[in-house]
Amino acid sequence: MALNTRKHPLGNPPPSEKEWPKEDEENFFLLDPDRKLDVQLSRMINKLVMQVLEGAMEIIERREMLPEEQKLKVQPKKCFPTAEFQVTERANCLAVSGKYVFVGLSVGLAAFNTCDFKDVCTWDASKTEICAIHASDLGNECHVLLAVDEMGLAWLFCFHKESFLLVKILNEVEDITQRSTCLEVVLSRGGDYAGILLQDSTKAWLEIYQLPKDSWLTEMEKNAGDAEELAGSERRSSCSSEELPVSASQADVELDPPVLLLTVRPPKPITGTSFEGPLDALKEVDDGSMLGLGYNHLIKDSQWELQEAIFRSTYQEYLEAEGVIEEEIPRYATFHFLLPSRILEGPEVEVQPDIPVSIGVHWDGNHNFCLYLLNRSLKEKEDSDLKPDVVWPCAAPIACSAVSSCCRYLALAGEDATITIWDKHQGYPLSVTAILEERFIRSIHFLCDSATSSDETCGADPAYCGADTVCPIIQLLVLCTDSSFYLVKAPRAGKSSITLLADRPENPNLTVSAVMPVLAFPSAVLIFSWDGTVSLMNTDTSQAVYCFCTPPSHAVAPSWQPVFTVDSVNSCLLLRGDEHQKTDDLVQGKATHSTIFLFDFNSYPLKEAFPKKPLKPLQELHWIERCNIFLRDRFRFLPERQQVLLEMEEQEYWDCLQARAAAMDSEREQVKGEKKQ
Repeated sequence: MALNTRKHPLGNPPPSEKEWPKEDEENFFLLDPDRKLDVQLSRMINKLVMQVLEGAMEIIERREMLPEEQKLKVQPKKCFPTAEFQVTERANCLAVSGKYVFVGLSVGLAAFNTCDFKDVCTWDASKTEICAIHASDLGNECHVLLAVDEMGLAWLFCFHKESFLLVKILNEVEDITQRSTCLEVVLSRGGDYAGILLQDSTKAWLEIYQLPKDSWLTEMEKNAGDAEELAGSERRSSCSSEELPVSASQADVELDPPVLLLTVRPPKPITGTSFEGPLDALKEVDDGSMLGLGYNHLIKDSQWELQEAIFRSTYQEYLEAEGVIEEEIPRYATFHFLLPSRILEGPEVEVQPDIPVSIGVHWDGNHNFCLYLLNRSLKEKEDSDLKPDVVWPCAAPIACSAVSSCCRYLALAGEDATITIWDKHQGYPLSVTAILEERFIRSIHFLCDSATSSDETCGADPAYCGADTVCPIIQLLVLCTDSSFYLVKAPRAGKSSITLLADRPENPNLTVSAVMPVLAFPSAVLIFSWDGTVSLMNTDTSQAVYCFCTPPSHAVAPSWQPVFTVDSVNSCLLLRGDEHQKTDDLVQGKATHSTIFLFDFNSYPLKEAFPKKPLKPLQELHWIERCNIFLRDRFRFLPERQQVLLEMEEQEYWDCLQARAAAMDSEREQVKGEKKQ
């Protein structure tokens, strides 16, 4: 008997096409509905794991291709040290001044002679660790040193006759709870001024000191003469062959303390006006207040509040998502000592060309570059709210700045990757360029152009350059936060250009830790990487032509913050290196000594790698460049021409007098003849 069965039971209609399970969910109905969330999480985890694996494979393949690409590139020539010397304890910083190398140690200071690199003097009276040091030559074997220790104290020393003399701790106070921390120190070229950036728990400020170096030199020479006489008298009285060291008698010398000139504070936030009307604002401006900071305005507090309310209501959803950043007073500043220029003093003011007359300051997150004159009156020095003499406002907050070796050109880089190069002597911008890629500028450095590296341009020794130096082409090296390099060329006549020298490195070990231009060679810059390599790049070819290597037993330490300095006078690089087997001891602070390696640039064929470009004929130059050359030549021979003109005028006057005398004689003879008749 046949059974008549239904294909589909009643109450269970067949599923529609829209309800069909997907391919990856065919067996989902067999699972427990409560496990639906677990299945989704497992699938998400699987996808993330696969993405991580695929990304790792891409990185592995890219790293395998890097050695092949490096083989195809021109490998830089290796240069090994020409000399080395040991320092006791760990070396934290280096500075070169004259014929001495000053080393900041974990327990004080040490001085070495550049001739034989022998330890000539040490200072460890306070057993303090020196973290930063600056030095300047005052002449007559006297040097001024400005150092910062690990506690943020600023130490001012005078080094004379192989002896350290402590002048003053600039931020020392009796109450330790009121002590301020020194963040940055700057010493002017020639040792006339010193600046320190201080900070406490609530505020930051900048102090500028004038160093009485003339009285120091006089006192040092007097003390040295007295010490020699004392040593001679003791030798004669004791008839001993041992000599009394001159430095031993200088411990009791008291030098004049530095004079506090200026106290510069960060700009205050802009608030509502305190003026009752436009007339009061004009009176304030006529009173000598500086324009540019935005204080002398007529906007009331109610208008500021209304404008802020409109802004918040318009962009409320974005402010809630990203959070509102409250305006704070800046806590860090970058400042430079500037030589005389017409924009500040004017052509009628007589100043010494090699002594700074002003400082340029910009604070973090601020748009303004402020310039303050150093020769202020006593009333202005006592003013707590010191106003700048010149304000250069920028479109975006200033990220970093740089001054050329001749102190004539100033470069400002904004947070929007805009770079402006100013001719400080003339007071106008030479170039305004911007990096189109979304990158942040880390630092900027002036370079020497190969076509202008002569004694009359920025390529000369900085000690002989002045504010009247004119460079046909200004080169600027731009380092971004992702270790990419850009070269900005700003000719005085023509359009500026920006070129990418090196893109972001694929290998994280090639991240740049520091850069340093080498002014002795055109278009040369030292590049320090995280892997410990020190290369010398030619910015004209974008290639690393030389690599300065430590011996196999040593490595650059620390590689992320190398300890080095460039001696521009003797053309050499001083670099700290530590032994490999003592790396663990260095991390634990158990280092007993460090090695300083010297790379003498004159020992390597660097002139062949950085040849000077032949100058263009005068007929091929732009007419502005030809006029500048003509005017510079005329100005150079101006004293001789004035002397020639003076002699010509004297000769002309003498000829006129002789002609007049001859005419008077003839007239007299004629009168006598008429009388006789």
